[in-house]
Amino acid sequence: MHSTTDTSTSAIEVRQLTKTYPGGVEAVKGLDFDVAAGEVFGLLGPNGAGKSTTVGMLTTTIAPTSGRARLAGFDVAADPVAARAVSAVVFQEPVVDRPLTGRRNLAVHARLWGLDPAAAAGRIDEVVDAFGLGELVDRPVDTYSGGQRRRLEIARALVSDPQVLFLDEPTVGLDPRIRFELLDYIAGLRARLGMTILLTTHYLDEAEQLCDRVAIVHEGRIVALDSPAALLAGLGREIVELRVDGDVVATLASLRSHGIANGDTFLVGSTVHIPLRDRPGRDAVAAITDLSVATRAITSRAPTLDDVYLKLTGESLAA
Repeated sequence: MHSTTDTSTSAIEVRQLTKTYPGGVEAVKGLDFDVAAGEVFGLLGPNGAGKSTTVGMLTTTIAPTSGRARLAGFDVAADPVAARAVSAVVFQEPVVDRPLTGRRNLAVHARLWGLDPAAAAGRIDEVVDAFGLGELVDRPVDTYSGGQRRRLEIARALVSDPQVLFLDEPTVGLDPRIRFELLDYIAGLRARLGMTILLTTHYLDEAEQLCDRVAIVHEGRIVALDSPAALLAGLGREIVELRVDGDVVATLASLRSHGIANGDTFLVGSTVHIPLRDRPGRDAVAAITDLSVATRAITSRAPTLDDVYLKLTGESLAA
């Protein structure tokens, strides 16, 4: 599966990209997608789905086994220096030097990228202002909180003014309030700069809040690719969740014979998930109650991207 994005304006082009590690472990299995210039694109899936390996290949730190990928037209395998020059990455693991001040970290990064000292000073002031680091930047990084350090890491990646920014699980390990603040900074970054961003995450709210489109990744393959709204719309307005106490298959057969369960209905363990399109959730719950099937709980709620993933794979994004 791949997107219908116009590749003539694509900042990222991926064709049949694969990675097989020694021992035959297939981490990525023939990915196809395009990311338009200025788009925020998400790779959504649980840990172990192949997201970070994909980012590693796109950022030239992992060699692809086969297939190809281009950043702003530069092949990541054939021309890695040029591909790195137009991109920047914030990995899951911290890379800033904690004994140094924030400003020194930014200056070292600018020098490594060959920026003119005068231009670098101006650029550093810009990113410090954009990420609210003014009161922190001259302190040693080991005095920063986790959220402040993450903001510095993203600011550091932006010093080189990349065309494409990769954010690999940018909020992992942060508490909910800090996560929310960082997501707000990332959203503002896109609004101000129109930068192309590829984000990996297993957090549903991040994908829904930030991404124009998401590719749902399962065991190294893309199993769905669309806007978050379109993926959710595929499950209707509500989902009835029915936890069965007894024979799940027989219960499902009964629900189908009475026209309650439809072709989109799916099972996860002893729970039946029924996407609703043409009737309110309360009516479906009432109809199920009238059948007198053995249940432990019945609820109706709005669908989430986790439901999309469950329907496609039988597994939870939170796995």
